[in-house]
Amino acid sequence: MPDPSDITTFQPGQRLARGVSRHMRSHDFTCVEELVPARGLRVDVMALGPKGEVWVIECKSSRADFMSDSKWQGYLDWCDRYFFAVDAEFPVEILPEDAGLILADGYGAEIVRMPDEDKLPPARRKKIHMIFARTAAARLQSYRDPGVAGMFKENGMFKEK
Repeated sequence: MPDPSDITTFQPGQRLARGVSRHMRSHDFTCVEELVPARGLRVDVMALGPKGEVWVIECKSSRADFMSDSKWQGYLDWCDRYFFAVDAEFPVEILPEDAGLILADGYGAEIVRMPDEDKLPPARRKKIHMIFARTAAARLQSYRDPGVAGMFKENGMFKEK
């Protein structure tokens, strides 16, 4: 297992996600990286706020990364606020102006543009809170007991009973 404190082994998007997640803690948000809210979707960072707010942050490491991604609009139905996180070299003028903007690196981040809030419907909020909690708990359990990691997953999501 790679050393999680050695960011030199991280891919560019993983470094951005690390910095974003660190910054979100300063706002009392907790984060789960690479969370699957629905089949076919995987958000880079989902942040859960102290009042139940749900933010999605999509990390884009280059122009090509952004231009090749056609799924990001599907994430809008799963959050109250949506952001792109990029590094200082990214051409931010190509990003949609109604999305939030976060400048990040592997050590931290800064919210440059706050998007308007579009509150989730209560049923969707409950569903995403459950997915968030179950994903975080399962990852913690698999950290403590690696043998349990893949026992109860199906297609990247947890089986509903």
